[in-house]
Amino acid sequence: ELTTVETRDRLLALSDLRLKPETVDYLIGISDNRWDSVQLEAVRVLEQVMRRAIYEDKVDSAQAGISSSVSLTFSEQQTELVTELVQPFVVPNSFFSQDLTDAEKQAARDAVKPIVQTYKSGETIVPVGEIITPADMEAFQQLGILRPGQRWEDMAASGSVVLIFMAFVPLYFYRRPRTAFMNDPKNLIIISFVFVVVLVGARLFAERTLAPYGYPIQAAALLFTALFSSEVGLVFAIPLAILAAFGLPNSSDLMPYYLFSSLMGLFALGPARRFWGFLRAGIAISFTGAATLMAFRIPLITLDWVGIVQYFGVIAFAGFSSASIALLLQYILAQMLGLTTALQLLDISRPDFPLLQFFLRNAPGTYQHSLQVANLAEQAAEKIGADPLLTRVGALFHDIGKALNPNFFIENQVVGSLNTHQDANPEEVAATIIRHVTDGVQLAKKHRLPRRLHDFILEHHGTLITGFQYNQAMEAAGGDVTKVDIEKFRYPGPRPGSRETALLMLSDATEARARAERPADDDAIRALVGNVIQAVQKYNQLDDTLLTLRDLHLITESFVTTLRGTYHPRIQYPKANVPDQDATLTTPKRKNDSH
Repeated sequence: ELTTVETRDRLLALSDLRLKPETVDYLIGISDNRWDSVQLEAVRVLEQVMRRAIYEDKVDSAQAGISSSVSLTFSEQQTELVTELVQPFVVPNSFFSQDLTDAEKQAARDAVKPIVQTYKSGETIVPVGEIITPADMEAFQQLGILRPGQRWEDMAASGSVVLIFMAFVPLYFYRRPRTAFMNDPKNLIIISFVFVVVLVGARLFAERTLAPYGYPIQAAALLFTALFSSEVGLVFAIPLAILAAFGLPNSSDLMPYYLFSSLMGLFALGPARRFWGFLRAGIAISFTGAATLMAFRIPLITLDWVGIVQYFGVIAFAGFSSASIALLLQYILAQMLGLTTALQLLDISRPDFPLLQFFLRNAPGTYQHSLQVANLAEQAAEKIGADPLLTRVGALFHDIGKALNPNFFIENQVVGSLNTHQDANPEEVAATIIRHVTDGVQLAKKHRLPRRLHDFILEHHGTLITGFQYNQAMEAAGGDVTKVDIEKFRYPGPRPGSRETALLMLSDATEARARAERPADDDAIRALVGNVIQAVQKYNQLDDTLLTLRDLHLITESFVTTLRGTYHPRIQYPKANVPDQDATLTTPKRKNDSH
C-alpha cells in the first residue's frame, strides 16, 4: 500500500501523461464513482477527436479543442482532468503520400473518356470577335494553324513595314520644297517622340476587345497639324495608323478605323485657328470611326444592341479625348519648346494685346505702317502658298523696336516739328535706326512672343544698308569710299531665311516707297513694285529663300492689286457753303404744331 505522497510522486513522474500538480492532487482525492465517469468520458472524447483527420501540422489545434468536446455536466476540475488524460493520445492520423496522390490523379484521368471534335475543310473554328477557349487553342495546334516555330517571319514582316515608312517619310519631304519645319531638327525630335509614345501605347491596348477603339491615337495627327501643318499631320498619320494595327488579329477593321478617323479629323481641324476647329475634329473622328466600324467590323461579329452602343461609346470617347489631348499638348509644347501655333498667333494679334497697345500709343505712325505692310504681305502669302497668318502677325511686330525711340523715325514726327536727323552725324543716325531691330527682339522676348516672330524682326532688313545716311556720309567724305566704313551702315541681318520673312522685306520696302511716291496709276504702282524687287535681288537678299520667278510674279500682281485700292484716284470735293454765324436755322412747322 502506497502512501499519498508516494502516489503523488509516481503520478507526476509519468512521462506520457504530463499531469499538472493540482490535477494530480484532485485525482488522488477523487471517489471511485467519479473516477469511473472520468475514464469513460476520456475514452469517448478521444474516440470523437481521433475520428477527424489530423495532419502533422494540425496536432496542436486538435489538442486545443479537446476541452470543448467534454460533457457539460462535468465540473471544471473534471474537465481539466479529462483533457490532460486525452491530450497525450491525440496524434496525427493522416499523412500525405505523393505516390498515392499521383496514382489517384492518373486513375481519375483514365476514367474520363476523350472528347473528340471533328472539323471539316473550310469550316470556321472560331468566328471573328469571339473569345478563344482552351479547346479552340488545342484545335489550332492540332490543325497546324499556330506556327510558334516561325516567329522570325513575323519579325521580318514587321521590320519590312517599318523600313518602308522609314524610307517613305524622308523621300516625301525630300521631294518637297524645304520649309522652316524641315530646317529645324527640334521638330523632327518632337515628332519622333510623340510618334513612338503613341505607337507603343496603341500596341499595349491591342489585345483588348474595346480598348483599341477607345485609344486616342488620332490625337497625334491633330497635334502634328496644329504644331506644323496639315501636310505633316497627313504624312505621319498614315504610317502611325498602319503600324499600330499591323499584325493584330483585328487589323482588318482596326487599321482602316485608325487611318480614316485620323485623316478626317485633321481635315476637319483645318488650320487649327479656333477652339471650334478642335471640337469639329472630335466630331469628325467620332462619326468617321462609327461609320468605319459599321463597314468593317459589325458585319463580321455577332453583337446585340448593348455591344453596339459600347463600341460607339468608346469611339466617341476616342474622338473627343483626341481633340482635347491635341489642344492641350499643342499649347504645352509651344510654350516649352518655342514653337508657333495658329492659336498663339491669333491671341497675340488681338488689338488689345499689351505689346500692340504699347506700339500704338508710342509709335502710332509706325503702327499704321505695320498694318499696311501686314495687309500687303498677307495677301501675297496666300497667292504663293506661304503661311498668311504667320506672315501677317510677323509684319505687325516687325518694327516694334521703333516704339522705344518713336520720334527718331519720320513716320512718327509731326509735320513742322524738328527733324532729329538734321545736322546729325550720319553714323550715329544709322546706328540709332539699326538699333530698332535689336530693340524689337528685346521687346519680343520681354512679352514672350513666339521665337518664330524674332526672325521677322531680325530679317526684315536683311543685310542691307541705311542708304540715305550712307550717301550723306559719302558726300561729307567727298566720295572717298576709304573714308566711310560701310559696315557701320549695314543691318546685322541675317538675310530672310523663309518665304514669309522675304515677303515681309518686300512688303516693308514697297509700302514705304509707295507712301513716299504716291503712285497715280497701275503702271506707276507696277514699276514701283518691280524696282523694289530688283533692288532686293541685286543685293542677294532672297538667296536663302525658296522664292521662284513665278512666286515673284504672283507677289508683284498681289502688291499691285492691294496698292491699287490704297492709292486709287479721289474726287476733288468743292468747298461747302457755310452760312453766316448770324444766320438763323429754320425748320418747317408740323401740322399739329400749335405755335
